[in-house]
Amino acid sequence: MTDQSNPPVPPGDKGSERSLFERANEAFEIKGFVPAPVPKGLAEPAPKRARQSKPASKVAAVEPPQPRIPQGYVPEPPPSPQPEPVVTAAPEPTPLPTVEPIRFKGRIHPVDRGHLRKQGMIQPEGAVTALLEEFRIVKRQILGSARKSTAGNAAPNGQRVLICSPHSGEGKTFCAVNLALAIAAERDSEVLLVDGDFAKPSVLSVLGLPGGPGFMDALSNPKIQVEDCVIKTDIAGLHVLPAGNPSNNDSEYLASERTPEVLERLTRGAPNRIVIFDSPPALAASPAAELAKFVGQAVLVVRADQTGQSSLEDAWSLLSACPDIKLLLNAVRFSPSGRRFGSYYGYAG
Repeated sequence: MTDQSNPPVPPGDKGSERSLFERANEAFEIKGFVPAPVPKGLAEPAPKRARQSKPASKVAAVEPPQPRIPQGYVPEPPPSPQPEPVVTAAPEPTPLPTVEPIRFKGRIHPVDRGHLRKQGMIQPEGAVTALLEEFRIVKRQILGSARKSTAGNAAPNGQRVLICSPHSGEGKTFCAVNLALAIAAERDSEVLLVDGDFAKPSVLSVLGLPGGPGFMDALSNPKIQVEDCVIKTDIAGLHVLPAGNPSNNDSEYLASERTPEVLERLTRGAPNRIVIFDSPPALAASPAAELAKFVGQAVLVVRADQTGQSSLEDAWSLLSACPDIKLLLNAVRFSPSGRRFGSYYGYAG
């Protein structure tokens, strides 16, 4: 195929130097393009309108199938609008009322120190002995449990301690009095020794104190306040509550509704007061089991050369109402560790 894009021009032709448009204008006598005259008075062209989008095609709405409503159906009413919660400032806690401790206002009676010495008891204001050291160890256990109870970290009523034994003659009164004397020497504690052996009371005779109304009188007579029966001693921190007049219904009075009220008065408002109960033997009289319901600690005294295992287990069972029962082995003639406190302080063990 012949290429016509650039045809040859004869030599000498003047048109070789002119463009194709110039030659065409000359051949056809085209005078040039001139725009036509615009007549006057024409209106200004309207501004271009924004391009409009095509209207969306209409889609026929299809209604969903309506569920069939069973006959007798009653629609539930719409839930009522709930009121918005109102946020208020928490009220300040009301301070607990201060409880005034019950004070013992009786006349002070002296303790017979000579009688204590004859019975082999701890000597108040005396020298340190092996016996005192032994009961120092015992009282640390008692005071530690009492403080935990007062702080709410142990069983309640830890300030009340029951001293008991399976049988008579095993040393319960000996241990109760010596423990009370050891606690009375504390700088931050005081002790109330209660004679709870109504049939055979012996605390007053051991300490050389006079008799009078006591624990049983406060239980049996609502007109008697128990703090009025307490005897103050000349030993700092030591108070004594006698057993009182004997009764044939001691267990029944202990099981009455008045007992918690009487015992609560003994420790009300006095967190550092320890109440020690010298009770009758657990296997000989019922008051021990009744008192165990109102104390937080119990010390079961057994003799190393006398108490049998079956008696120990039976007594433990009777005192099971108490949440914390400790065992105190009395009349021990040897120590597996060779410990002798008396020899350290210059006394024979």
